[in-house]
Amino acid sequence: MVKTDFKDTLKLKLKEVFGYNSFRGDQEVIIKNILAGKNTFVIMPTGAGKSMCYQLPAVMQEGTAVVISPLIALMKNQVDQLRALGISAHFLNSTLSKTEAKKVKKELLEGTVKLLYVAPESLTKDDNIELLRQCNISFAAIDEAHCISEWGHDFRPEYRKIRTIITHLKEGIPIIALTATATPKVRNDIQKNLNMEDADIFLSSFYRENLFYEVLPKINPEKQLIKFINKHKGQSGIIYCLSRKKVEEIANLLKVNGVKALPYHAGMDSSIRMQNQDAFLNEDAAVIVATIAFGMGIDKPDVRFVVHYDAPKSLEGYYQETGRAGRDGLESYCLMFFSPKDITKLEKFNKDKPVTERDNARILLQEISYYANSSVCRPKQLLHYFGEYKNGGCNHCDNCLRPHEPFEAKDDVLLVLNSVKLTEERFGIEHIIDVVMGKNNEYVNSYDHHKLDVFGKGKSEDKAYWNTVIRQSMISGFVKKDRDNITILKLTEAGREFLQNPYSIKFTKDHDYENEDLQDIDDTGNGNSHAFDETLFELLKGIRKKIAKQKGLPPYVIFQEPSLEEMATTYPTNIEQISQINGVGIGKARKFGSEIVKVIKNYVEENDITPASDVIVKSAVDKSKTKIYIIQQIDRKIDLEDIADNKGISFDDLLDEIEHICYSGTKLNLDYYIEQIMDDEKIDELYDYFMEADTDRLEVALNELDEDISEDEIRLMRVKFLSELAM
Repeated sequence: MVKTDFKDTLKLKLKEVFGYNSFRGDQEVIIKNILAGKNTFVIMPTGAGKSMCYQLPAVMQEGTAVVISPLIALMKNQVDQLRALGISAHFLNSTLSKTEAKKVKKELLEGTVKLLYVAPESLTKDDNIELLRQCNISFAAIDEAHCISEWGHDFRPEYRKIRTIITHLKEGIPIIALTATATPKVRNDIQKNLNMEDADIFLSSFYRENLFYEVLPKINPEKQLIKFINKHKGQSGIIYCLSRKKVEEIANLLKVNGVKALPYHAGMDSSIRMQNQDAFLNEDAAVIVATIAFGMGIDKPDVRFVVHYDAPKSLEGYYQETGRAGRDGLESYCLMFFSPKDITKLEKFNKDKPVTERDNARILLQEISYYANSSVCRPKQLLHYFGEYKNGGCNHCDNCLRPHEPFEAKDDVLLVLNSVKLTEERFGIEHIIDVVMGKNNEYVNSYDHHKLDVFGKGKSEDKAYWNTVIRQSMISGFVKKDRDNITILKLTEAGREFLQNPYSIKFTKDHDYENEDLQDIDDTGNGNSHAFDETLFELLKGIRKKIAKQKGLPPYVIFQEPSLEEMATTYPTNIEQISQINGVGIGKARKFGSEIVKVIKNYVEENDITPASDVIVKSAVDKSKTKIYIIQQIDRKIDLEDIADNKGISFDDLLDEIEHICYSGTKLNLDYYIEQIMDDEKIDELYDYFMEADTDRLEVALNELDEDISEDEIRLMRVKFLSELAM
């Protein structure tokens, strides 16, 4: 009878204060655990109601619950929501004025505050510690607890001091740690650091069946993005970019293309950032373009899509960010544009980190790369990463709807499992692949693994193939990562059983974005082999060839094939529309576009086609200070190394900017620099190469030219060639 009364009391309080009739998932049992004064560890996906797990017990108990949260910018939002419900809540951080801080401290000492939000940095201050020691603390809630772990996707060193500080406040304060993303390794790390190995753990399923997951090769991302958003007109969405600069560029691009979009990143003035956040929450803006700083703690249930314009830094971060879509349970979309170049760029960012942190970051990036390239059901991969297994596919992701070629994997799985077993389950993926492929390197030989029966048995296949077999063996439950050292592979019971009683098993070939046909996918979630009008495309190739012959130039100098494919998709019928095609620009459009326009106009009229203006991406006028600076410095004949140093960017990034300027239709004269670093013979050789080549693709040039010609030299000469002949 007592238990029933208590249960009814909880539900009555839930309805009275928050307006809900029933609890979701494990909320009720978690709340009871906290009210019983027990340490509690909650792993619950974004949108599943983590905050209720500590807000309701805070209201029901005597004293103040201290909520430790990493993002100061979001505390006000959370506190405002609680106050709107009539709950006494405050935050204590550096944004408060002296008067405001004094008021908060007064109410704390009076015992009227139910929830106090603090950042870990504020918690370390002596005067705040002394203040809280005078208060009646009911329990401590540590939100975003993955920040504690060096293996988490958002490690914050100050989080590792929390346990010591809580102990100083008062002995025996119950702790509830909460996170939406934690692998078994991260969970273990959190519990150890908080000294709560005895905590009751509540692990909810990570599966979100209303989310459609898709990864697209990053071919022409601006066009791909506009097409995607045009299909979701009027819907709320978040677009994540890696850099502040890219956030501004994409927000501007969307505005130019008629989308109500706003930027959000840490480099903005805090008042503007909050203004943009509120505009998104209040539906005055449909799309927010942001760095990962946006979204934590934001309660917007109707986000219909989350796009990762750049590859994320980890699967934990990716899962948490995509989890901000569809919190109301309705179908929502999670799209990632993937390029191996993004991974390379992120690896460069990590090179200055301490060794351990750098190694951890590299492992997290490997997981992202495999996820993007894998042909296995996306949710199945994500669930496996978090230690949860799912039988079968979801039939609701790109890999399930567009299955890849299967292959019989029985013998190769046996080879991998035997290799793990014979190397005594002490090594990782790279080493197992070396053994299987028969690599006679110093590391393999030092353990006498070159003498094993399995050595070299898989040398007929390449490294990528064996990586696929090992990864899919892990997802199939035959192999697992060691909990304490996640770089080491261990056999599971299912793996040992397979060794004893093998059976036929089918795996599928991974994506190969560098070599497979990378046609743009016309309908997201429904791929077509050719998204362009092939008849028009062939006509345009014929016209291009004719113009090239007249001008005595290679056809690609006139218009490259991706540009022709886009024209055969969008049917531009005037010079202004031609100039908006990727890789064209106004200069090239005026110089070579008139005959192209004539052919497209006739074709459209003869075939009664309505031009697809919705996929003609309007380019934002590039007012980038960096680009203007580069153009000015090149005009003044300043050495490129000096330009890069002055702007604080790498030489490689400078070349990226120069190529972008060139392909946008601005002529650049780099003769002064090229003549310093190359002799006439090399310049002539490269010029002749580009004049005779069928394409200006860098990888083709690197394969065909002499080894003593560097990648930078090829790129610089390509800009010179196109500036002189294509502008």
